[in-house]
Amino acid sequence: MKTSSVAVLLIFASLALPAAATEPNKDVKGLYLLTDYPAVSVRPGTTSTVSLRLQNYGLPPERYALTVDGTPPGWTVTLLGGGQPIAAAMPATDQSVSLQLRLDVPANADLTTQTLTVKAEGTVKAEGESSEVSLPLTINLAKELPAKLAITPQLPSLRGTPKSSFDYTLGIKNDSGRNLTVSVAATAPPNFETSFTEAYGTQELSSVPIDAGASKDVKLKVRPPSSVDAGTFPIEVTASAADASAKTDLTMEIAGQPRLSIAGRDGLVSARAVAGEQTTVPIIVANDGTAPADNIDLSGSAPSGWKITFEPKTIDRIAPNATSEANALLTPTDKSLAGDYMATIRAASRGENASTQFRVTVGTSTTWGMVGVGVIGAALLLMVGAVARFGRR
Repeated sequence: MKTSSVAVLLIFASLALPAAATEPNKDVKGLYLLTDYPAVSVRPGTTSTVSLRLQNYGLPPERYALTVDGTPPGWTVTLLGGGQPIAAAMPATDQSVSLQLRLDVPANADLTTQTLTVKAEGTVKAEGESSEVSLPLTINLAKELPAKLAITPQLPSLRGTPKSSFDYTLGIKNDSGRNLTVSVAATAPPNFETSFTEAYGTQELSSVPIDAGASKDVKLKVRPPSSVDAGTFPIEVTASAADASAKTDLTMEIAGQPRLSIAGRDGLVSARAVAGEQTTVPIIVANDGTAPADNIDLSGSAPSGWKITFEPKTIDRIAPNATSEANALLTPTDKSLAGDYMATIRAASRGENASTQFRVTVGTSTTWGMVGVGVIGAALLLMVGAVARFGRR
């Protein structure tokens, strides 16, 4: 039975969503050509697309020939399916087939309203009737269609430390009637690094193509300098294309972060020790960050066989721009040869770490020096006695 275009238009409101998103209406049966926008505006000299769908409610699958009537002279009108030109479609029962009507309008086209009629015609039935539906589309021509862009951030404010990763996901929508290549830029405080990437990729970009009426997500990555103070920092994102632009404001809240460093007293990083003896090396732990450092654990490493301990082992708290003194207790092995050795002293507080190498100059014990002198003296006495005794013969 032939379905009129009037019946198609009467049910637009109830069939605005795709069939895949709603349950089939058992009270509706037949074939329908549908579109969300049956009247559109196009600028001469441009290419536009109108999304369509051929909906089958309760009918057996059938091949339907597709045609377009009313094409004005000089226009190029093409029906697309799956990204390529098509001449027929076959929707399954209670399913729809997505189509696109591409309009290539010449630059010298008259500024008059045109009506195109898209038709889907099935095979001829035994009774001599054909199953056919049609959809009239109103095309309004205008000299200039103002482009319009919008930016919507998923999370406009993020919080972290200078070491955190700040990633903002931004939805950019092209609300104009033509495809646009949209440039993106970010204005951040000095020494902040910014870069745009695809929403699910790592390739950096400075512009992104967006079809008419479509949206696309991009990701803005912001890297603050490691020396930044705690505070709230503004970031402005701009999207622009042709005669349209849009802006949105983001904020980055950076919490304080401790920053530790280690040195000896008066800034020295050297010490002297004696083989086999414990030596106390004063160390200064400084916090140059913007937040207190709590429960700072001290540790160290030294040549094999050496002992290294700390008094105290843990520093309870160091305020920002403050220092605390501790002692590193170094004991070289008693077999250590005289010379220079390296020992590493570390401090750690909740993910913040610092380490410094100390040069330790090891000398032999004075006790062994006295023993050596005694041995040499005894040897000399024995030699003198031997010479005196055997020299008379």
